[in-house]
Amino acid sequence: MKLDKIKLNNDQLGFFRFDKLNKKYLLTNETGEYLFLKPDLFKKFLEGKINKKTKIYKELVDKNLIKSELNIPSLISKYRQKNLFLFRAPSLHIIVVTLRCNHKCIYCQASSRRMEEKEYDMSIPTAKKVVDTIFSSPSQSLSIEFQGGEPLVNWETVKFIIEYARKKSIKMKKRLIMPLVTNLSLMDEKKYNFLIKHNVRICTSLDGPEKLHNKNRPYQEGNSYQKTIEWIKKAEDRQKYNPGSRISALTTISKYSLKYPKEIVDEYIKWNINEIHLRPLSFLGISGKMQSIIGYSAQEFFIFWKKAMDYIIEKNLQGNIFRERGSRIILEKILTPQNPGFLDLRSPCGAGIGQLLYNYDGKIYTCDEGRMVGDDTFMIGNVNKDSYKKIISHPTIKTICMASLLEDLPCDKCVYKPYCGVCPVQNYVLYKNIFPQLKGEKKCILHKKMLDYLFKKIENKRIEKVFKRWIR
Repeated sequence: MKLDKIKLNNDQLGFFRFDKLNKKYLLTNETGEYLFLKPDLFKKFLEGKINKKTKIYKELVDKNLIKSELNIPSLISKYRQKNLFLFRAPSLHIIVVTLRCNHKCIYCQASSRRMEEKEYDMSIPTAKKVVDTIFSSPSQSLSIEFQGGEPLVNWETVKFIIEYARKKSIKMKKRLIMPLVTNLSLMDEKKYNFLIKHNVRICTSLDGPEKLHNKNRPYQEGNSYQKTIEWIKKAEDRQKYNPGSRISALTTISKYSLKYPKEIVDEYIKWNINEIHLRPLSFLGISGKMQSIIGYSAQEFFIFWKKAMDYIIEKNLQGNIFRERGSRIILEKILTPQNPGFLDLRSPCGAGIGQLLYNYDGKIYTCDEGRMVGDDTFMIGNVNKDSYKKIISHPTIKTICMASLLEDLPCDKCVYKPYCGVCPVQNYVLYKNIFPQLKGEKKCILHKKMLDYLFKKIENKRIEKVFKRWIR
């Protein structure tokens, strides 16, 4: 079909983006609703010739793709629902309690330090100022996430923050959740019981079968995999007594992981972990220096991801509910009126307006990635001297918002714009420019391939039911 030969009915056409996919035309609107049209129907739609009594016409109206029948209050309500994050203060607050770590992960983003370098630990006085700054946020729901290094290296500061933050949340009547990301090597019964007692969510890394995990995550003092599995098993055993005791896990895909899509999924199923996040490398910190050794192309990762997703979907069709987290987040944006709040897939992104990071020395950065750059380009303040108001008003936050606003970028023409986002920090690291270099940009290529895959699968009603179970 030659679209330039079609006479458009501009009086009827609402706003939409489109692309050809699977021998059909995919239409999306500003609120993330979508519709597939066969070529003949797409032509009639453009010409304003679709019969008003048909089901497809009603769908076009419901999704505000027919200008002459726009439901303005509905459209505004949907748009506001998708963009509620614009009306909220930062709720995710990441605290780096130490840069010290006893692992030497080949893809480390945090540029971790040796165990003897105690000058990279956060002091308790600094921790107190960090918590006070966090609770200055007007947000009624706060998440304090412990990162490192390895947070358990600086246990006394972790313990102080948990107890102090809990007291403040009760006093100020704010909802508080506290995830802690750990390699589990320093976990013991006393620490574990304390964390569970205070409702701290424990998250670890599990990169797949033992040989692969240990290659990705070398442990100076033993077997990283065995130490991780020991505590995953213990937590699983205690599920019957305390449902909140489960340990969740994340995987990072290195070049060495690409051969094992099914094996990595099976490892998670083996330990009754019902969700996996197949995360590509980000090339920040040490990971960036190792790019030539552990890196891969967007196409290589996509081939791995597709094999893993095909296998996951197969398992689900057999009756097992097992989800891929990255896909689940995107599917929630596609299939529901909600926005899951994933900071990397927003316009503008969540740096500074959705999250803040507090480094071990009190410096505050726009986001977790911002502190991994190796300089203070994305530093926006310090808890030892700056007020919350001064921090949140920093010009760097405004600049990042502008650089990640898809409406100001070529992304605005893409059919997948409602489900996407860009990271100015990664663009800075890769291109020395916070504005994305979209032509041939790896993340853009990969994200489009993944969305092509998900939309093609949605066309299959059995698989669509699987996806809807993931987000229910």
